[in-house]
Amino acid sequence: MDIRVLTSADGSVLEDVAEGVFDDAVDGALATEFLADPRHHICVAVDDGTVVGFASAVHYVHPDKPTELWVNEVGVAPAYQRRGLAKAILEALLSHARALGCAEAWVLTDEDNAPARALYNALGGQETPRTVMVTFALE
Repeated sequence: MDIRVLTSADGSVLEDVAEGVFDDAVDGALATEFLADPRHHICVAVDDGTVVGFASAVHYVHPDKPTELWVNEVGVAPAYQRRGLAKAILEALLSHARALGCAEAWVLTDEDNAPARALYNALGGQETPRTVMVTFALE
């Protein structure tokens, strides 16, 4: 199993993805755009040439606080779940964030998503009480 953070030269890696890893099929043009942006990051687990898990994130800067990493999404193919892959992927992504100079990383999940909450807690994450997420439909 190969776990690594992709670079702009790795677009072809996302051409072979196991069912259930992403919500939808990978769009080649969007993948190229994502990988070309130096603030976008994706760490994948590849088994025999097929992506079987991933975590994506964005690092960003503020005018008044240190650089942070926002973990946007984590996914593992059903056949590969409960093997520690999500943990290994996130560990690699967090290590990458440290190398980028990020002072903190954060992720959101649903309150009833017990597997995700257990994963994040196992990695040393601490839940923030009373956080409210607000979304805006822009389409």
